[in-house]
Amino acid sequence: MQDAFLEKMKSSLVGLKKEILKNLASESEDFRTIIEDMDPKDLADIAADDIDRKTLEALGTQELRRLQLIESALARIENNKYGLCARCSKKIPRERLEAIPYALLCIDCKSSEERRNR
Repeated sequence: MQDAFLEKMKSSLVGLKKEILKNLASESEDFRTIIEDMDPKDLADIAADDIDRKTLEALGTQELRRLQLIESALARIENNKYGLCARCSKKIPRERLEAIPYALLCIDCKSSEERRNR
């Protein structure tokens, strides 16, 4: 891949990583606030707090997964493997990488994976 494109993707990945870390830190603070604010309440309040906690946990899990994918993409850049499908080793189209800089699979392999998971 071209060096300029790789630098652009690396910069994009680092920016996404910083954003996710900032969001996770913010969510952790929100999560702490919810827990600290818990005192004896009626059942509706308890249910609402439980939903808030579960939502924050789910968001955190999704963000952690994205963070892992970003770290993996940065490692692939360093190892000259960026832009190659993890399954078939074909080149991932530039447009796909621009849309999802941490993409692991080419469009065909991703489509095949999604069909299997239905």
